[in-house]
Amino acid sequence: MAKATALIFGHNKYAHEIIANVKDKYTEIKIFSLHEEDLQTSELELELFDLSDEWTEVEKYIDVENSMAFCVLEDIAENIFLTISLRANFKDLTIIALASNKESANKLKMAGASKVIPLVETTSDIITNILEKPISSKVLHSILYEESDLKIAQIKIDKESHFKDEQLSSIDWTRYNGIIVLSVMHQDMKSEFIYSSKAKHHVIQEGDILVVVGYEADIAEFENKIGSKRYVNWSHWSW
Repeated sequence: MAKATALIFGHNKYAHEIIANVKDKYTEIKIFSLHEEDLQTSELELELFDLSDEWTEVEKYIDVENSMAFCVLEDIAENIFLTISLRANFKDLTIIALASNKESANKLKMAGASKVIPLVETTSDIITNILEKPISSKVLHSILYEESDLKIAQIKIDKESHFKDEQLSSIDWTRYNGIIVLSVMHQDMKSEFIYSSKAKHHVIQEGDILVVVGYEADIAEFENKIGSKRYVNWSHWSW
């Protein structure tokens, strides 16, 4: 039986982040690059591929049902073409593709991606920060493999909260084990990633909402520590 394999197409910072998070999930990881010079300069073991490949060699050694392909080419047109090609050859392969914006995300879904992860300019900063926490790999696995043990919660800052009048950048988030704080929503429901340059200087006010990811027990402990409770406004939910 073929080994369960992670196929990573692209040689960039996102590929390195994915490798770090899936190396314990798969028996084998194969990284592919479009550029021959990468094979000479990279510390990773790479294989060269071409967008016109028919994937006959790949088909020989992957167990499609237990394998996953990550399309992380930085050129969106190439990433879409790659997704189309993989889907045409492997009907049952799970394909995760990175998109630079909503438009490219829609195109990648139409091209056959099983799941699309959108990227914005601040995403690399967020990844860099959350990868330092042990829970981060669990979050990524939950997103990719649809586990149900992690939750997303909205914590509303009350007037008694310890965070009120604190600047986001002055808070030591490492004190809150098992929790990743993703963004802050203002009273007008505008949301900003907490690691963006604008949000770092934001002073937390009563009524602000922190969007966090974590396990149920850790979220409850986080609420107790900061003196705020979960908030749900059903008018802002969409299905």
